[in-house]
This record gives sequence, structure tokens and C-alpha cells, in this order.
Amino acid sequence: MFEGARVRINLWLEAEGGILLGRGRHTLLEKIDALGSLKQAAQELGMSYRAAWGKLKQTEEALGAPLIEKHGSNRSGYRLTPLGREMLRHYREWLNEVEDFALDRARPRFGAHIAPYERKVR
Repeated sequence: MFEGARVRINLWLEAEGGILLGRGRHTLLEKIDALGSLKQAAQELGMSYRAAWGKLKQTEEALGAPLIEKHGSNRSGYRLTPLGREMLRHYREWLNEVEDFALDRARPRFGAHIAPYERKVR
């Protein structure tokens, strides 16, 4: 029954101003961390620099603190602040816990072969 089915979780925190943190912002922060560049991170994700900057600023304003900071000279790019790293970790843990719960509930109902939609967020 339901051979090849997968559980897909779309999980985010939201406030009146919009999304604060979700898979997209998590991925953007991961890319910035890996590449050291907001511009390169945005390009890899197929979004404009302006869109990426806007999403980060929206979250930073809601949190009242920065998630990224300039690193070195203007050519050196950005790195995550301690809060940015903490937000990555907390979102990753939360998403993985919710996905595990969803899989545990789905498998008895739809079959033991139900799989997660993607690999766990690292």
C-alpha cells in the first residue's frame, strides 16, 4: 500500500510580518555559512541578492539581532553570527524531530516503507 510514498514536512515560524524561519531561510543561512557570500548563496538558490537580503532582514528585525555579519573586507563577504548558528541548529533539530514524529505516525497507517521526503536537514 502506498509504495514509494514519502512524508513531506513544510515547517516554519511565522509572525505578523511574515515568515521568520523556515526551510528556505535555513538553506540560505547554510549556503552563506558554506560559501561566505550572500551573493553566491542567493545565486545557488536561484534568487536575487535583493530577495535574499530582504528575507534575512525581515527575520533579523523580528529577532532584534543580526544573523549574518560582514567578515573581513567588503570582498570577503559574510559569516553567520552566533545567533545565526544557533538558529540553524535549533531549526535543524526541530525539523528532524517533527519529521521523525510524522514518520512514526505514518508508517503504522500507510506501511513501514514510508520514507522521509528528503534527507534530514544537517
